[in-house]
Amino acid sequence: MLPADDKKRPFKGLVWPRLIPGKLIKRYKRFLADVELDDGQYVTAHCPNSGSMKACSEPGRRVFLSHHDNPKRKLKYTWELIEMPDSLVGVNTMIPNRLIYHSIQAGIIRELAGFDSISSEVSTSKGTRLDLLLSTKNNDRCYVEIKNCSLVEGNTAFFPDAITTRGLKHLIELQKIKKKKSRAVIFYLVQRMDADFFRPASHIDREYALELARASKNGVEILVYDVAVDLETITIGKKLPYSL
Repeated sequence: MLPADDKKRPFKGLVWPRLIPGKLIKRYKRFLADVELDDGQYVTAHCPNSGSMKACSEPGRRVFLSHHDNPKRKLKYTWELIEMPDSLVGVNTMIPNRLIYHSIQAGIIRELAGFDSISSEVSTSKGTRLDLLLSTKNNDRCYVEIKNCSLVEGNTAFFPDAITTRGLKHLIELQKIKKKKSRAVIFYLVQRMDADFFRPASHIDREYALELARASKNGVEILVYDVAVDLETITIGKKLPYSL
């Protein structure tokens, strides 16, 4: 897990632990990646990403791992970043929730400013949780579901990179919440710096793309941001335009 910056200082981003460079041999069984480290050692790292990782898991690419001493962990390494031609790309899907949570707390995301409290992993109906609930003292509520986006084709970021029944379920849930007069937001965080635009990936999951357009028409807000990422930190970047 990435530690946040020292709480005594204004939050500017998440600080990476010491990153260990290497070369990707292959990613397999979704959650495993074989890597040759720069010192010649071969290791198997945890790949914290259940998506297809289409276009950002090519063997031979330079990657960066974190190391963990927890004796309960079977795999001591976690795959954090891959170096693509025009950007580092974050592959760890745990990062967007943490980065957005702290950025909202710090008032960095103006569309989600002005709330008094923030809660994570909020149950909204039987069997369904959403990532964040923002509340005011007057009990105004804003529910936020966060999606990690790592697929870029040309200069366009796409989500999802594989058919997602879970993502579809979240869009339907957000529409129900909006109907009950609370704010409902779907937040796409593009974990790379080489996109200028966002679209739903209708060429991968047409049903999801259609539901996103329906959700937008029904009042669900869409936010898309990229990141500024290097080997030291990852921060919220610029807001991206989108088309449905």
